[in-house]
Amino acid sequence: GDQEGVKLLLEKGVDINHGGHFGSALAVASFSGHQKIVQLLLDNGAVVNDSKYGYCFALVCASLKGHENIVRLLLKTGAVMDAKELA
Repeated sequence: GDQEGVKLLLEKGVDINHGGHFGSALAVASFSGHQKIVQLLLDNGAVVNDSKYGYCFALVCASLKGHENIVRLLLKTGAVMDAKELA
């Protein structure tokens, strides 16, 4: 992960909750195991339970790849596994 690149984008005011085919920046960082970027995104207002872009919530992405530290971090910030809890 390019933490400095993410910092630069945040400084430029990029919408970190916007996503594309592969999901939000938080979901992609979670899936890829980039814990420092996940923390940076969360510290800058990333929506932890957002799945409107791509295929999964950040928590599901981290879980699928076995990134336990990221799973714990996301749970600590309010991530939920059950979509019914979001309704």
